[in-house]
Amino acid sequence: MNPWKLKLSQIRALLAVAEYGNFSEAALQLDVTQSTVSHAIASLENELGVVVFHRGRHGAQLTPVGERMVQDARQIQTLLENITNAAVQERGVDGGTVRIATFRSIATHLLPEAIARLHHIYPAIQISILEVDELYQLKQALSQGQADVCVAEMLCGAEFETIHILDDHYIALMPPQYGLRDAQLAMEDLYKYPLISSSHDSCSVRIRDRLREFDKDLQVTYRIRHDSSMASMVQQGLGIALMTELAAKPIPEGVGVCRLPFPLSRPIGATLLKDALHSPAVYAFLDALQGIGAFASAQVG
Repeated sequence: MNPWKLKLSQIRALLAVAEYGNFSEAALQLDVTQSTVSHAIASLENELGVVVFHRGRHGAQLTPVGERMVQDARQIQTLLENITNAAVQERGVDGGTVRIATFRSIATHLLPEAIARLHHIYPAIQISILEVDELYQLKQALSQGQADVCVAEMLCGAEFETIHILDDHYIALMPPQYGLRDAQLAMEDLYKYPLISSSHDSCSVRIRDRLREFDKDLQVTYRIRHDSSMASMVQQGLGIALMTELAAKPIPEGVGVCRLPFPLSRPIGATLLKDALHSPAVYAFLDALQGIGAFASAQVG
């Protein structure tokens, strides 16, 4: 017989029945049906061509060959536990890698402090950062196993679980010639210059819908992909940029910063696949990230 045809489910059933002495108790301990255990043992005996257990009113008793098989099966169990423990240690807080998918603004202005806090406690944990532009790319990174966690706008979907970190508020970057008198815009101020916003789907839709609540004719003139390009256009007097505080940093020289005449923000959080097996290193990173949430909220609020 080819030994590679043996299944781990058969080994588990063999050891459980040998330990508990009957099929029903073995099934209870393995959290399977009794018929599943019976089938595993029957198929094992059929493939090996030997009787492993004597069945009777008093339960299941190992045959002499069954006793020898159990000894070897216990060694297999020990080796499997060693393999699992090695993997757990590699993924654990003493090592391993946390793969993060995020946006540029968050990778630049939020993650470094979280990583520094993490490495202060767990210096052996490695961090890998994947910067993307759109929400659908974040979802792909998680679903396709390219990332362990996304730190960006929180993703929606039954397959995700999210942890809120902070609200990144939208502000207005004003041209140098605007002549700021205070840091609070009125609605009429938005008509004085062309409006500039991000071309990224989530940001573009959020701003468009908010403007339409006040005036359906108030529209964005320029949609720009990169945050730095938006700020440069403002610096050249080409318009007012509506962008989040994290995305706006660093503010170009001469550019003014104002609060919008209406509240608007994007919720920033950590998103994970709900049913995925997450390593201790991932949870250590999440603790570090949550630890800076209150401070970061105060800084960008």
